[in-house]
Amino acid sequence: MQSFLHLVRHRFYNRTVCHRLTTYPTLKVLQCGDPTGTGSGGPGYRYKDELPTDLPPAPTDPTGARKVYARGVLAMANAGPDTNGSQFFLVFADSALRPNYTIFGGVRPLGLRTLDRIAAGGVAPTAEDPAPVDGAPAVRTEICLAL
Repeated sequence: MQSFLHLVRHRFYNRTVCHRLTTYPTLKVLQCGDPTGTGSGGPGYRYKDELPTDLPPAPTDPTGARKVYARGVLAMANAGPDTNGSQFFLVFADSALRPNYTIFGGVRPLGLRTLDRIAAGGVAPTAEDPAPVDGAPAVRTEICLAL
């Protein structure tokens, strides 16, 4: 949370775009926070996970390994253990994930309505895939965060 607030205070996120929308049946998130807009950028540092321990099991996973990240959760995206940087995701519908993502906030009702409009636009089609379920959101979404 402190890193996120630090980045907001220093306007790191301003004018960045949300670069990934995922609409799989068990994963429904909008990912943002990469200053390059490619999914590979970050602030130049990483920090340790603070993983959730109290998430309910995902009903779609009989092994119990996946947990429910509920609609409205705000969590850090990562590339593996202890690789948090600046990228985060907003959950627009309950999603089944391994509990490998640090939850640090939630989306309020007005924000959820905005998130729903972005999700309803779907993933932008490409020449290779006219109906993708993972990729750039069709509705361009630019971030401007302030405290």
